[in-house]
Amino acid sequence: MFRWALAAAFACVSAASFAEPIRVATFNTSLTRKGPGLLLRDIRKLKDSQIRNVMAIIQTVRPDILLINEFDHDYENLALREFLDLLAQDAGERKGIRYPYFYAPPQNVGVPSGLDLNGDGKLGGPADAYGFGNFRGQYAMALVSKFPIQTDAAKDFSEVLWNQIPNAEMPKAADGSDFPSYPALHIMRLSSKGHWDVPIALPSGDTLHILASHPTPPIFDGPEDMNGKRNRAEILFWDTYIRTALQPHTDKYVVLGDLNADPFDGEGSHDAISVLINGRYLTDPKPQSNGARIASKTQGGVNTKHKSDPATDTADWRDDRGPGNLRVDYVLPSKTLTLSDASVFWPASDEAGFEWIGSDGRASSDHRLVWVDIE
Repeated sequence: MFRWALAAAFACVSAASFAEPIRVATFNTSLTRKGPGLLLRDIRKLKDSQIRNVMAIIQTVRPDILLINEFDHDYENLALREFLDLLAQDAGERKGIRYPYFYAPPQNVGVPSGLDLNGDGKLGGPADAYGFGNFRGQYAMALVSKFPIQTDAAKDFSEVLWNQIPNAEMPKAADGSDFPSYPALHIMRLSSKGHWDVPIALPSGDTLHILASHPTPPIFDGPEDMNGKRNRAEILFWDTYIRTALQPHTDKYVVLGDLNADPFDGEGSHDAISVLINGRYLTDPKPQSNGARIASKTQGGVNTKHKSDPATDTADWRDDRGPGNLRVDYVLPSKTLTLSDASVFWPASDEAGFEWIGSDGRASSDHRLVWVDIE
């Protein structure tokens, strides 16, 4: 009896030791269109090379858990459902990948606020929505997973007001008055898309909390720096939430998404993103790629003045009058999790998959898929 019990225990330990790591990824796919229903139309036709390239990247990297940024949302998630159906189908030598579970509730993008939120004296523009968008759901996000999502336990902070955040730094006009107005400041929501805490049940029996968001770009504003301040507040929300609300209950979580901030370069909040990547509770695996390093060198321009390691860049933007290539997409696991690998899918011109990136860097998206393997 003792020998049998010992053998059974050894078998369990061995199975756990050789279990496949869980790959967690974020990908700003730029799958957004100029009007509602157009993304669904393009997915159904499947003649759009951008959609095919995005699918090829996902099927090649094969994340177990994936946050998709900039994927137009519709009320019944029809576009997302059909996109996932296509991902599940084999494509030549590439095997399909199935995501039976997803979390994609309505978000702030394109939802009218009824007030002038950008101070241009007009109502009803895309910048007057709670989150910038020409229609409801434009630039939204979706979390997909191979493992069960505990939807009933998910927390959606999309309606939290910006001025309710501790130590919130609100925009001000040059004369110190409220910008764009006192009423506007008191209805502004923090999340430009959403902030989610989504629990996922892993095969090990553990629960992994995905902390997902896509803060606003810190540009397209004036001297009041409204978007810059909002970007900073959206990032720092996770610091406050982890320390005060999450850590007392779990030590297994991952901050995930396009945070629109590089730790050293560009106009994003360097101090805010540094709070996360240098914090005591998160691990920064610093994923890299050959393609990013080579692109920074060959494209030149403002990239030559950057301080961040170019191999860690995740976005390919204008190099002359723009911000250049930056690190803005992150997978940041809690320090209690053991990591085995991490990378950015940005192949060089002589590496497999370069055709999905393209010589102009935009054959799929101006962002790259970033992944981390967790034991």
